[in-house]
Amino acid sequence: MMSVETVSQVWQGGAGAPPAEQSPARASDHALAQRAADGDMEAFEELFKLHRRMVYALCLRMTQDASEAEDITQEVFVLLFRKVGGFRGESAFTTWLHRLTVNQVLMRFRKTKARREEALEDGDGHVAQEPAHASSSPRAAQLVDRVTLESAIAKLPPGYRAAFILHDVEGYDHDEVARILGCAVGTSKSQLHKARAKLRKILTSRQ
Repeated sequence: MMSVETVSQVWQGGAGAPPAEQSPARASDHALAQRAADGDMEAFEELFKLHRRMVYALCLRMTQDASEAEDITQEVFVLLFRKVGGFRGESAFTTWLHRLTVNQVLMRFRKTKARREEALEDGDGHVAQEPAHASSSPRAAQLVDRVTLESAIAKLPPGYRAAFILHDVEGYDHDEVARILGCAVGTSKSQLHKARAKLRKILTSRQ
């Protein structure tokens, strides 16, 4: 049985720790944000080029749907264009953008909750696959584990999924997760604990 603790290994190469908050990078992002807020389209395009992949990757991990992730990524940057003037440099730009992205994804979850629940009920959320031991290839076994984990993560409630991905996949600490989700640190810890417990239950039931 694959345990929740193997997440970092399973996601290796597809996720990663949050970008280092180095002063030069933060200063550059802040300067670009200020210029973009003043109507400098070149500065906004530079922000788009610098952070599009990060936003898309986060959307993809949360939605498990490439087309939907692309749509939400576009929505995030449209929203960023309108709200970039609200970035004051009190935290890293990447943290502020993560918060914007997560909120947009959660909003999409709320809008499509009924459709998603119906799809899960109809399909039961199961992914057809061969048992991991059927292949002698470690790479193939890791792929099976990854598909299994992605399917399990997709079943988590949006709040649990966000806390789990930001902490266990993205590598943010609880204070940072709480800031991104706009909740108390205790709430972040509680959601992560419940997410891990639910994942264990889902993964165990698949054996």
